[in-house]
Amino acid sequence: MFAVEVREAIMIAHSLPDPFFGPAQNKHGATFVVDVTFFRKELSEHNVVVDIGRAGTALKKVLSPLNYSDLDTTPQFAGKLTTTEFLCKHIFDEMRSCIASGELGPGSEDLVKMRVTLGETHLARAWYEGDLGD
Repeated sequence: MFAVEVREAIMIAHSLPDPFFGPAQNKHGATFVVDVTFFRKELSEHNVVVDIGRAGTALKKVLSPLNYSDLDTTPQFAGKLTTTEFLCKHIFDEMRSCIASGELGPGSEDLVKMRVTLGETHLARAWYEGDLGD
């Protein structure tokens, strides 16, 4: 399996209002390193997994509404616990839409899997990984 990964970073504010989260129930900030990994079984006719430039541009577009935002006041996240894992799935779904619309260019239809990883610190990270097939 071949893979290529693109990286960006975002800064957000949020709270996790449930006793399960202890002190993280309070408003706090987070800086996430965001990695998106694309997988395919064989290289494209250009010997690449995906156009890395287009993949990076798509990731920047997907992250733009989140960067420097307070997720507690973002309507689409109303009533949601915006955990790192939750955000991984949100970014995965948005990137999947970019792939489906052709934003990653020719050959992206042959991607078979994608992983979105958010690094909270140098000690902790979470990810969501899923198939891109039918």
